[in-house]
Amino acid sequence: MGLKRALIDVAPLRSSPAFRRLWTGQALSGLGSQMTLVAVMFHIWQMTKSTAWTGAVGLTQAVPLVALGLFAGSLVDRVDRRKFYLLTISGQLACSLLLVFQGFFGHIPAAGVLGLVALQSCFAAGSGPASRTFLPRLLPEHQLAAGLALGRIAFQGALLLGPTLGGLLMGELGVGACFLIDALTFVAVLHGAFGLPKTAPGAEPARPGRRGVLDGLAFLARTPVIRGALLTDLATTVLSMPVSLFPLINAERFGGNPRTLGLFLTAVAVGGVAASLFSGTFTRFSRPGLAMLGGSATWGAALTLFGFSPNPWAGLAFLVVAGAADTVSVVSRSTVVQMHTPHDLLGRVSAAEQIVGQAGPDIGNMRGGLVADATSGAAALVSGGLLCLGAVVVVGVATADLRSSSAPPRPHTAAAGP
Repeated sequence: MGLKRALIDVAPLRSSPAFRRLWTGQALSGLGSQMTLVAVMFHIWQMTKSTAWTGAVGLTQAVPLVALGLFAGSLVDRVDRRKFYLLTISGQLACSLLLVFQGFFGHIPAAGVLGLVALQSCFAAGSGPASRTFLPRLLPEHQLAAGLALGRIAFQGALLLGPTLGGLLMGELGVGACFLIDALTFVAVLHGAFGLPKTAPGAEPARPGRRGVLDGLAFLARTPVIRGALLTDLATTVLSMPVSLFPLINAERFGGNPRTLGLFLTAVAVGGVAASLFSGTFTRFSRPGLAMLGGSATWGAALTLFGFSPNPWAGLAFLVVAGAADTVSVVSRSTVVQMHTPHDLLGRVSAAEQIVGQAGPDIGNMRGGLVADATSGAAALVSGGLLCLGAVVVVGVATADLRSSSAPPRPHTAAAGP
């Protein structure tokens, strides 16, 4: 019984057919997106032979999400969320089909390919917040954390499998095959979207334009538990994100062997998958805010130990712990956000959460690289980990609501979903 409670809770997949369809489509789409990311980078490299161009791929994805996210979230809170989700997913599918054409026939220049990636990210700026608003309608409140954990394991699985499958497929059939697989996965997403309930705006729909965005920001500012959750995540990633340091650490500890470079990200992903598989240990915990603080602190401590570790393989073990802690923190943060955000504001708050999740790691990787250039890779890791621990302590001490926030009690029998 103890082991069963520790394993990932799949009750949301059993109790809600609509959630099951939504989750399946998003899981397949996440896998296709990771395959496409590898294919786009390889395709851009083939056309330009320039690392500046390949580096721009991530930028073209991130900028629209950050620039348009809050306005898209405000729009989500003003319209029928199901129709808006269908529209944005259809836009992403159209961009994917254009990439398929490019992959097989190659008539679009490199700038045009990046333009398609940026346009697809514009649609994702809307589909991401919209998709997050459906969970409270599809699942009873006591299953929200489990539903979010299922989404996290799908994301981690895509990170593990997508690049490998994309590389194998490109080697056999070319980049067009990767783009085609990605386009086909959007069919599954649309299937899940058509099964969602209609969600008209609430009693107080968002005001148009900038006023609606400012209303959402005002809610964040005056709600300590959500403000503390987002600040913890932002401080953690900005202060201690280690990915930009991996090539340097690989050179210092593994002699720059390219075969070992991939082990760093793999270790983080393995930890994330393991935590997702045993997510019952924290999704059933009655205080998700406290679980988030604990996960964030463990992330900082693991990276500090990674920086101090003289043994390269022990260092990889600390990265596994960091990956597991990251999953605990992310799932618990999303649970707090879902539990404490009114229906009328969920699009805007979800958009802010998406921006924090996108911008924080990018800024954190830049910070790590600058500190490492001035000092060393180990110094950048240790300073980042310690700063992360300090930030978590400050937010935890200053935000009592976050520490005491309680999840709803679980009934003896699971409620049936729609």
